[in-house]
Amino acid sequence: MRVVDVNELYSPTGGGVRTYVDRKMTIMADMGHDLTVIAPGREDRVEERPGGGRIIYVRARSMPFDPNYGLFWDAEPVWTLLDRLDPDVIECCSPWRPAWFVSDWQGRAIRSYFMHGDNMESYAKRWFQHVASPDRIERAFAWYDRYLERFLSRFDTVVSNGPALTNRLRARGVRVDVDVSLGIERQPFSPALRDERLRAELLRQCALPPDALLLLGVGRHHPEKRWPMVIDAVHRAGARVPVGLVLLGHGMATRALQKHVGESPHIRLFFAIGDRRRLATIMASADAYIHGSEREPFGLVVSEAPASGAPLIVPDTGGAAEVARPAFAETYRGCDPVSCADAILRFARRDRRIVRRAACAAAAHVRSDETHVAELIAHYQGVIDRRDKLAELSLGNADGARL
Repeated sequence: MRVVDVNELYSPTGGGVRTYVDRKMTIMADMGHDLTVIAPGREDRVEERPGGGRIIYVRARSMPFDPNYGLFWDAEPVWTLLDRLDPDVIECCSPWRPAWFVSDWQGRAIRSYFMHGDNMESYAKRWFQHVASPDRIERAFAWYDRYLERFLSRFDTVVSNGPALTNRLRARGVRVDVDVSLGIERQPFSPALRDERLRAELLRQCALPPDALLLLGVGRHHPEKRWPMVIDAVHRAGARVPVGLVLLGHGMATRALQKHVGESPHIRLFFAIGDRRRLATIMASADAYIHGSEREPFGLVVSEAPASGAPLIVPDTGGAAEVARPAFAETYRGCDPVSCADAILRFARRDRRIVRRAACAAAAHVRSDETHVAELIAHYQGVIDRRDKLAELSLGNADGARL
C-alpha cells in the first residue's frame, strides 16, 4: 500500500507527531508498505530514509508563533506531488488549508483525516479557561466544529488516535469513524535499564540526597504542556518532602520556563535527548514520571514511562488518565498545582518498591506501535475494499439498466 501523508504538523524539530511519523515510516517499510510525507519546509528538498519512505519538504512560510513549524499556502505544489506519487491512501491531520487541498485533489486515493488532537481543547479552552466554563466555551466556538464537519464530510474515513479523543469529539457531534489507538516503540524501553548511580547523579544535580524523590518530565516547552503548573506543584510539595524535578525538552517557552524555575536548585531543565536508549535509561531511573497536560488525547511519553517501569503522576482527564492505574499512578485535577502537589505528596508516602513493581508488571502490556500501524493499514484496506465493491455494484447496476 502506498500512503502519502500531507502533514503540516511534521517538523524536523517537532515533538510527538514527528516521533510518531518517523517510527510509522519504518514500520510500514518493514511490512512492505510505503509512506511518503509531504511537509512544509524552508526549502524544496527530499529526504530519503534509509529503511524506506521519504519526507518531501515543500517550501512554505513559517508559523507566526512557532517557527519550528511551517504553513502550507498554495495547493498546486501539493497536487503536483500527489499526481506524481499516485497514492492508494492520502492522510491529512491539519484542519486548515491542507484539509481542503487533500479533499479537492482529483485522484483515485481514499482520503483519511487522522485526528492527532483537538484544537477546541488545546487552544480555545486553554485560552479562556479563566473567564468561562467549558460548556460556554464550546458553545462560543461551535463554529469550529461546524467548520470541521464541512471538510470531514468529504473524507472517506476519519480516524482518531484513541478513545479519549473519540469520546471528546463525538460528544460535540464531530464525526469519528474509528479510533486506532497509538502505541510506542517498545524495544528501547525496559525496567531493566534502571541505573541507581544515574538516579543519584541526577538528584545530586538537583542539590538533593539519594533518598529524595526524583521526578521526570519530558516534552516540548509549550504552554499546552502545563510545565509552569508542574513546577509550581513541585515547589509546593518540596516544602514538605525533598523532591527533585528533571525536565527534558525545549521549545518556544524555554526562556519563560527558566524564569519560572527561578533560583530553585531542585529543578533542572535539560535539552531534549535524541538518543532513545539514553532517554529510556533516564526514564527507567526516575522514581516517577510527571505529566502536565490534561488536554492531550494521547501522550507517547506517558506510555513510555510504564514501559520503563516508571510510575506516573498525571492529570485525571485526557489520554494520560487512560494509561494510569491506581497500582502505579497518582492522579490530580488538571491545571491545578495544589492538587498536583497533593498527588506528589501521596506518591511520596507510598512504598516506592511496591509501586515500581506494579509499573514493571504493566510494562509488558503497553501497546506497541507495530500493533497500531497494522490495525491502521487493515482499516484502510477495508475502506478501499468497500469503495471498490460499491463501484462494482454501481457498474453492474448501470450495465443491467442498459441491457
